[in-house]
Amino acid sequence: MRILTVLAVLFIGSALNQTADAQLLPTKLRVTVIDGLGNFVEGATVSIYENEADYRVSENAVATMTTDKKGRVTFKDVKPVSYYIEATFDGKNNNGEGVMTSELSEGKINKVNTVIE
Repeated sequence: MRILTVLAVLFIGSALNQTADAQLLPTKLRVTVIDGLGNFVEGATVSIYENEADYRVSENAVATMTTDKKGRVTFKDVKPVSYYIEATFDGKNNNGEGVMTSELSEGKINKVNTVIE
């Protein structure tokens, strides 16, 4: 009986610790922009939106950033929800190429790729 009690306490303590860690760590979204050939796109503008209506009219972006030489941007301290991604560069965009994320995992770096053509 004591062993079961100890195991239960350890399990509950571990679960509570993981929850606390997730709350302490910021939720991040890393977007990598690539072209149709799989090359990184440096200098692309990436915006994220919480709803489709704002995404469709390109208004009320949660945040906007420009990609680095590896085609990446990292949005920090975002909500653990799904986002619509708008990526543009030199007259090209990602419309129809992975514009919505799945729900982000809280307290983690969530990584997605999007293609511009």
